[in-house]
Amino acid sequence: MITVVLPYHLRNLAGVEGDVQVEVVGSPTIGSVLEALEARYPVLRGTIREHVTLRRRRLVRFFAAGEDISHEPPDHLLPEPVASGAEPFYVIGAIAGGSG
Repeated sequence: MITVVLPYHLRNLAGVEGDVQVEVVGSPTIGSVLEALEARYPVLRGTIREHVTLRRRRLVRFFAAGEDISHEPPDHLLPEPVASGAEPFYVIGAIAGGSG
């Protein structure tokens, strides 16, 4: 089981409190975790990834084992601490802004 930490607005949308757990068959990748998450919570489809391209939305970031893996491809294997369930996979809403 992979523990996924969602930002408040996505937890609220999915109707969950706290972290969620998803089961992934085989070696967990970014894509397989997101597929399992969207399968378990269909209301999240299109909120983390684009509907058609399945690309990460611009203001969403992914962190695993203390590393920003947002720009890694969907088939990127998750680090062992996340794959084993010892550490969570984080979905974070980025903050956009500008100067002045």
